[in-house]
Amino acid sequence: MAQRPANFNGPNFNGLHIRKWYTFAEETLAVESGAGADGASLLKLVVAATVVNPHAGSYTDDFSRVIEASAALGKEFGVRLRERLGGRAVESYGKAALVGTAGEYEHGNAFLTSTFAEPVRQAVGGGKAWIPSTGKRAAMGAAIDVPLAHKDALYVRSHYDTISVAFTDSPAPDEVVVIVAVATRGRLRARLGGPTAAEIIGEDGLH
Repeated sequence: MAQRPANFNGPNFNGLHIRKWYTFAEETLAVESGAGADGASLLKLVVAATVVNPHAGSYTDDFSRVIEASAALGKEFGVRLRERLGGRAVESYGKAALVGTAGEYEHGNAFLTSTFAEPVRQAVGGGKAWIPSTGKRAAMGAAIDVPLAHKDALYVRSHYDTISVAFTDSPAPDEVVVIVAVATRGRLRARLGGPTAAEIIGEDGLH
C-alpha cells in the first residue's frame, strides 16, 4: 500500500481524516413512461464523505477507534442532510460504504454501525426501522446502489427504492467513502399493493 506523504497532516475531524465531502440530489416529477407524480415530487438526497481508513493494509479485531469516532461523523451527516433538505420531511433512508482496495469490506462496515446511524436517524425526525445498508470494495469511480426503505415501517412496499452514486476520485486504496441517502416519499405511482405506513407503524415486530 502506498504511504501517505510526509506532509500528511493526520486527523482533521474527531480522530478521523476526511478528504472530501460530497452532496448529490435528484428530483423526479414523472415516472419513466411519462405519467406525472401522484402528489409531491420525489427528492432523493445523498451526503457522503471520503475518509482515510485507519485499518487499510492490515487485519484487526478492534474497531473501537472508528466506531467511537463515527458518532461525531453521524452527527455531521445529520447537519448536512438537514441543511440541504430545506425543511422537507424524510420518509426513507439508507446507508453504504465503498472501501478502497487496500481495505476489507469489514472496515467499511465499522463506519456504519448504530453508533453512526443513530445521530443520522435523529436528524431526519427519528426512525423506528433500521437503516438498510450495503457496501463493497472498489476502485476509484465505482458505482454503488444505496438501498432505501421507509424509516418507520420497513415492510412498506411503496418505499423500496435505490439511488445509484459514483465518486470519480474516491475511494483511494486506503480510503472509505461513507454514504447516507434519504428520500422524501416512496416511488412515484407505486401500484404493487401492500400495507401503507399508517397501517403498520406501531405494530409489534414490524420494525
